[in-house]
Amino acid sequence: MQTLAQRHRLKMLALQQAAAAPQDAHGAPQGSAYELMQAQLHEHLRTLKNIHSVEKKIEAKRAMLADFEPYLDGVLQANSGAQDVVLSTVLVWHIDVGNWARALQLARYALVHGLKLPDQYNRDLPTLLIDEYADAALAGKLTGEDALKHLSAVGELTQARDAPDQARAKLHKAVGWALLGKTAMADVDPKNLPPGTCQAALTHLLRAIELWPQVGVKKDVERLQRRLAGDKPAA
Repeated sequence: MQTLAQRHRLKMLALQQAAAAPQDAHGAPQGSAYELMQAQLHEHLRTLKNIHSVEKKIEAKRAMLADFEPYLDGVLQANSGAQDVVLSTVLVWHIDVGNWARALQLARYALVHGLKLPDQYNRDLPTLLIDEYADAALAGKLTGEDALKHLSAVGELTQARDAPDQARAKLHKAVGWALLGKTAMADVDPKNLPPGTCQAALTHLLRAIELWPQVGVKKDVERLQRRLAGDKPAA
């Protein structure tokens, strides 16, 4: 565990290395802080490679993340935009352990500066964000106002980025379900929901079908349409 003094020193080193000299935006940062974090990352990756349980890997990552936080704070504050395999890797770890807000903070920086994910990830960052946040909401790992807030943030961050239609459809499905309070483990009867909420959810679910007809929301759409039709006054 790092002491407060060590954490402060690491953050200051990250700031100093960014301010020391202009950097090629497409190159990796140079300096003791980055080299120290690369070594730390390499050590942790070796540890993770020897853990077979996904659950235990997540537990290990949660404990390891504290080692990188002062450095990441320094990088974000310096805002140099240099390619950084430490930041991009740890960004994914924050998603893995459910640190949704911190992951989005790092993702915003990475997208603004065009940072690449490490080679072991077979998706680019926009697609990974859409997939992971949508999957978390659909599975009930991310619920309520938090789900709506984070899904909205992912949508805004990736709106102008290229991503597969299936991923976009899943994001709209996740927003629609979050509005309804539905997850894969808990269904909701739209008869008990306000018409405005039902209409907002229906809009997202219809868009999901437009992007990917097999997205799996047709029954939701039918129930919402019946709910809204039943709410209209008779002619």
